[in-house]
Amino acid sequence: MCGIAGILNLAQARPLTPGDLLPMIAALHHRGPDEAGLYIDDAAALGQARLSIIDLASGTQPLSNEDGTLWIAYNGELFNYLELRENLLRGGHRFSTSSDTEVIVHLYEEYGPECLHRMNGQFALAIWNRVTHELFLARDRFGILPLHYSFHRGRLLFASEIKALFASPLGPEAALDARAIGQVFTFWSTVGERTSFQNVHQLEPGHYALVRNGKFHRRCYWTPPLPHSRQHMEDSFNAAQERIRELLIDSTRIRMRADVPVGSYLSGGLDSSIIAMLARTRFSERLKTFGIRFDEARYDEGEFQEEMVRALGVEHGAVQATQDSIGVSIPQVVWHCETPVLRTSPAPMFLLSKLVNDNGIKVVLSGEGSDEIFAGYNMFKEAKIRAWWARQKDSTLRPMLLKKLYPYVFRDARLYPFLKNFYARGLDAPNDPLFSHLVRWENTRRLSQFFADDFAREAFIESEYADLMARLPAQFSEYDTISRAQHLEISLFLSNYLLCSQADRVAMAHSIELRVPYLDHRLIEYLARVPSQWKLRVLNEKYLLKSAFARDLPPTIGARGKHPYRAPIQKSLLSKSNRQQTLDMLSAETIGRWGLFQANKVHSLLDKLNRQDQASEMDEMALAGILTTQHLCESFLSHRRHYAVPDLALCIDQRTKKENVTTSELQSTRGK
Repeated sequence: MCGIAGILNLAQARPLTPGDLLPMIAALHHRGPDEAGLYIDDAAALGQARLSIIDLASGTQPLSNEDGTLWIAYNGELFNYLELRENLLRGGHRFSTSSDTEVIVHLYEEYGPECLHRMNGQFALAIWNRVTHELFLARDRFGILPLHYSFHRGRLLFASEIKALFASPLGPEAALDARAIGQVFTFWSTVGERTSFQNVHQLEPGHYALVRNGKFHRRCYWTPPLPHSRQHMEDSFNAAQERIRELLIDSTRIRMRADVPVGSYLSGGLDSSIIAMLARTRFSERLKTFGIRFDEARYDEGEFQEEMVRALGVEHGAVQATQDSIGVSIPQVVWHCETPVLRTSPAPMFLLSKLVNDNGIKVVLSGEGSDEIFAGYNMFKEAKIRAWWARQKDSTLRPMLLKKLYPYVFRDARLYPFLKNFYARGLDAPNDPLFSHLVRWENTRRLSQFFADDFAREAFIESEYADLMARLPAQFSEYDTISRAQHLEISLFLSNYLLCSQADRVAMAHSIELRVPYLDHRLIEYLARVPSQWKLRVLNEKYLLKSAFARDLPPTIGARGKHPYRAPIQKSLLSKSNRQQTLDMLSAETIGRWGLFQANKVHSLLDKLNRQDQASEMDEMALAGILTTQHLCESFLSHRRHYAVPDLALCIDQRTKKENVTTSELQSTRGK
C-alpha cells in the first residue's frame, strides 16, 4: 500500500520540476513511510510514497516496462498477480522484479484498459505512456483505495489524498463545496465524483480515465451487479452455501499474500470472526488479531472477542477506546478522512490502527463489506417491513414488526404513534427507487436546519437527489426491494463513507494496509444470482452467510444478531478533557469565521446537550457533523500547509530516468 501523486501538463506550460511534485509526496508520507520515488519528463511527473508489502527489495516505484515506454505509480495490491505473471511470462514478457506492480505494467502493455477486467485487487494507479503522451488512471471496483484529481491552470494533478493536491505549488487553493456538504448532511457522504472541496474530484469506483491530447475521457468498467427480480438461481440453497465457502476461502487465501506478517481485525461479530477463523485455521498458525474495547457496555463486544480468541488460540490485542481518547483524536480523523462525519465511529478505528502499527504489523484483514452484500443492516429489515406494510397501509399489526428491530426505542408506549408515523412516510410510493432509504435520508436532512441561510441556499440549489437518481442503473425499479437497497448501500455508502472514514483513511493514517476479503468481485458477482430471501430470511439477517459457516464458529458467535458498530458521541466530544476543544470550535467567533452554520442554533444545541445526560440520535449527529465540518475548515482552509521536502540537486534524464528519495528526507513537519 502506498500513496501516489502526479502532474500532467495539458497545455503549453513550463516543464515540471521535482519541486512541483515532492511536496505532494511528502503530504502522503503516512501512506508510505518506507521509501519514495519520482519520475519526471517533459510533460508528466509521477511520484510515490511506499509502504513495502511485496518484493521489499526491488519493488520501488515509479516502475517501468522493459523499454521504459510505460511508467506506473501504483497504490494497492493485485492479489492474483502470481497467476497473471505466469500467463504474461508465457506470452513473452520479461520481468526485472517480483512485485505485483510490474505485473500491472505488462498487463496494461498487453491489454490496455481491458486489463482491469483481469485484475482482482484493491488499487488506485496511474500509467504514463511517454511515447504517445497518454495518461491512464484507474480505481478498483469498490473504491477501496482513493484517487482524487483536479484541473488547475492548464494542468491535471492527481493524488491518493486531497491534501496532496493542495500541497503542490501548482495545486488549487482549498475551498469547500457547499453542495457536497449538503450531500454529507443528507446521505452521510458525497455522491459520484464530488468531494468536499471545490475543483477536486474523485475517480469513482469501477472507473478509469484516459487523458490524451489534453482531453479527459472517463469510463465505467464495472458496476455492482444485482439480481433482476425474475432472475433464476440454478444452485440449491445447500449448493450456494458451499459456493460461498469456496469463494470466501479463496478470497482470504489470496489476501494473505505478503512478504510481511498479516494480522486480522476481530470485533466479536460474525463478519470479522469468519475472516479471522479462515486466516487462522487455513493459512496462518501465528495469526495476530486486534479489536476495540469500550468503557460503556452498550458499545463493547469484548466478551465475544474473548470467546473467539479462545476458540482460535490467537494472540489478541485490544485498544481501549475511552471517551477522552475518541474526542482527542477527532481533529486527526477529520484531517485524514478529508470530509465531515456524522458519528465518532471512525475514531476508534483510527486508534486501533495505531495499535496494529505499534505491534509491528503492516497488513490486516477486515470484515467490512459483509453487511452490504449479505443484507446485514437493520435498514434492510426496515425496508422489507415497510414494503409489506405498504400493501395494507391501514394495518395496525404490520407496523408492530418494527418493535422487533428496535425494542429499546419502542419501549415507551407514548412514543409509538410518533415512531409509527415516522416509518410510515413514503408508504404511498413503495416502488420509488429510493424507497428503502428515503425515511433515513429525510431525517438526516433535518440537520441542515443548522446551516446559515446563504450556505443552505448554495448547498441545496437543486434537489439533493438529482445526482443520485442520474446514477441509478437502467430498469432499477424492476429490482426487488432488498436488491435496490443493497445497490444504494454499495454504490453510495460503502465507498464514500464506510471504506473512506472507517477503513483506508484511518488505517493508512498509521501506515496500515487494510484488506477486505468480502469485497472480492467473484463473490459479489455470484451473490447477484442469489435470491434476496436467502440473504434476509424473514428478519434473520445474513442467513446464507450464517448457514455457510455455522459449523466453524462457536454457536454464540454464529447465531449472534447484528450488533451495530458505534461509538459515544456526546460523552466523547463533551467529556471533561475534550469539552473546551469542542466549545472553542463551536464558539460564535469560530462559527462566524467560516459562515457555514447559525451560531445561535448551535449554541441552543449545546445548551440542550448540557442539560441532558443522554441526547437523541439526531442531536448527537448534529454535534458530530457541525464539529467535524468546523475542523475541516480549520485544517484545510486556514492556510496552505507546508511540508518538509528533500533539498536535492536532482539531475533527471528528461525522458527515461527516475529518482528515488530516502524516507528520512521526506519526514513531514506538520506535526499531525
